Amino acid sequence: MTMKTLLAACLVGIAALAAPAAAQTYPSRNIKFIVPFQAGSATDTLARILGEHVSRTLGRPVIVENMAGASGVLAAQNVARAEPDGHTVLISTNTTHGANQSLLKSVPYDAVNGFEHLTKLGTITLALIANPSVPANDVKELIAYAKANPGKISFGSSGVGAAAHLTSELIMQVTGTKMVHVPYKGTAPALADLMSGNIQMLLDVPIGTMSQVKAGKVRALAMMSKERVVGAEEIPTIVESGGPLIESSSWVMFMAPAGTPKEIVDRLGGEVGKAMKDESLRKRLAEQAVIPVGATPADTVKFLQSEVEKWEKVITTAGVKVDS
Repeated sequence: MTMKTLLAACLVGIAALAAPAAAQTYPSRNIKFIVPFQAGSATDTLARILGEHVSRTLGRPVIVENMAGASGVLAAQNVARAEPDGHTVLISTNTTHGANQSLLKSVPYDAVNGFEHLTKLGTITLALIANPSVPANDVKELIAYAKANPGKISFGSSGVGAAAHLTSELIMQVTGTKMVHVPYKGTAPALADLMSGNIQMLLDVPIGTMSQVKAGKVRALAMMSKERVVGAEEIPTIVESGGPLIESSSWVMFMAPAGTPKEIVDRLGGEVGKAMKDESLRKRLAEQAVIPVGATPADTVKFLQSEVEKWEKVITTAGVKVDS
């Protein structure tokens, strides 16, 4: 055996021993949950609820760091380049790991191979809401009105390529309608314009809209799901409202940088899996209209690949572009 071969063998042996050792001392410092949206968003809320549980079980503080901007690229890129030791993880979404792959000219990370996909945490079904001035009491009437008045309905979203935007594009493609997209920097200003009548339609998660629905400031026409959603049971499904079956939600995944030792992935993923089965945590999520999932890593990757393909078709057909 040559000296070079011997050295290589020694390095492999050291690496093999280092991984279990690292897992035994994990976590050795605070854990950061990187969220690609502003504080107060549905994803941020889920991250903070989960962080409280993981902090208790692992015995280290979990710091939720909001890193909004560039369609989630900043947050995803930061985690992809982080030390793969389980102390920096990403709360990823439809945008960062679904739409961006087809939406952007170049993405500085590999959505599938650049991360360890610990689990699909949950989904937040989108609600289709309208300004009360729109002459439609359900989705069937909305589609009929949109067909009779092409371009008259303006719909908002939290930004180009967001789940709300692409789902609205999908609705137009499936129903043969034409509406005008108005992108905003977040859903709060979009909701404000919906209530004032500057736009007529918006898809958003129930968390930020139910109070306005109950106050009569906006009208909830449907949930983009097969079944009614816990926490928003009074809103019919899109089929019940007379529309086509189009399922869409804002999903959330839990990811670590590629190369994170399996022992750490199993430890962290295991704690998150336990958290998603905890009844008190599930109750808190249900209050936010979040449907807990807790999928296996294999199922998470399979779902992610299907989402990338799904939104690629929508983006290509609609000709959606983002200068990035």
